[in-house]
Amino acid sequence: MMRLFRREHRLSRRIVIAFVLMAAVISALFSVGIIVVVQVVEKQLLTNTLHGDLTLAMAQSSAGRNLDLQPGSRFYHDSLSTENELSEPPEWLGNLDSGFHEVFREGQAYHALVYEQGDERFLFLRDQSDFERRERALFLIVLAGFLLSVIAAWILGYLLARRIMAPVSRLANQVRKRDQLLLLAPPLAPDYADDEVGQLAAAFDGALAQLRQALERERFFTSDVSHELRTPLTVIATSCELLQAANTLSEKQQNQLQRIQRSAQEMRELVHTFLQLARDNLNGEGPADRTTLARMVQEQVQQWRPIAEAKGLQLLVEEEVPPADRQFNTPLLRAVLANLLRNAVHYTDSGFVRLVVTADGFRVEDSGKGIDETQQEAIFRPFVRGEGARGEGLGLGLSLVKRICAHQGWQINLGNLQPVGSCFSVQLF
Repeated sequence: MMRLFRREHRLSRRIVIAFVLMAAVISALFSVGIIVVVQVVEKQLLTNTLHGDLTLAMAQSSAGRNLDLQPGSRFYHDSLSTENELSEPPEWLGNLDSGFHEVFREGQAYHALVYEQGDERFLFLRDQSDFERRERALFLIVLAGFLLSVIAAWILGYLLARRIMAPVSRLANQVRKRDQLLLLAPPLAPDYADDEVGQLAAAFDGALAQLRQALERERFFTSDVSHELRTPLTVIATSCELLQAANTLSEKQQNQLQRIQRSAQEMRELVHTFLQLARDNLNGEGPADRTTLARMVQEQVQQWRPIAEAKGLQLLVEEEVPPADRQFNTPLLRAVLANLLRNAVHYTDSGFVRLVVTADGFRVEDSGKGIDETQQEAIFRPFVRGEGARGEGLGLGLSLVKRICAHQGWQINLGNLQPVGSCFSVQLF
């Protein structure tokens, strides 16, 4: 019974099931009541009728007159015999006790009444085949009424469920629209009556208002931070250009200056990416710089190999297939690949970090401790750091990767290597 009302079933379906069950129970009780009443009344009426006919037959038999019996009736008496009265009943009637009986023989139905007076035994028999056929027809009508009531309950329940659930479905569709997160979105409650659905709409209005305020605060904060960071980054870039123009630095200093310039440029791109994420618009501010996966892999390997080797790790690059020439948004692809390599180098104490180019993207594997399966889903949430967290990170890198992949239509999956290690797989197409 409880399986019919499982949570995964739609509410409208549960309403229909409730209507059908209620109608089935009530109709079944009503049908059983009719059958029981018919049986009881039938027995009572037939007993009284047969008793009257038996009394009349006994009186006529005692007076020595021919019996006036209805067609299909027989009267048995163990002492007398006339043309419609037999002294001995058939063998199949001989074992009946005193009282009313229903007897079925060779497709025929009979009602029999046995009466004993002293040593005498009287039996009145009447053919009731037509009555039984009418009774069966009545039972079929009752069964048809039961089935029709169940069908009618299903139709009525379906129509009522649609009518009842229509405002709920309408409210769900309104809440689902992204326009409801806009500051100028109209309230939902005025469109509904002051009932449970109206109260639900008012609750949604309150929750959506708080969500709009939180999103607005986040946008302002990210925009302000991004704006303020641009000034020091511009100063860093300008200073690097002036130092490079002075031409007074050694080769080693020139290399360090170029690293500073690259880092400042990457920071500017990240600031721009954060700003676009805050505006929920990763592709809407002019044409972005684009690059191939092969060039990005080469760039990131050059950047992270010295850091990995300084930590005693091997940074390996493998190609299952040659990388395609498809172009991707440079800042976004760099942010995804750089964050995954940074985490792999940061959380691996010994062994290797391996970047594998696949047919549909790439994998970043490491020989570190790995991530417990119970934490693999939560690790992509903001401010969540895995076991053995180190350094002063805030746990935002993987969250940023997840958001970028979601906006670009990329797929990112996390698994563990055997015997130890983790594997982040990114599908770009």
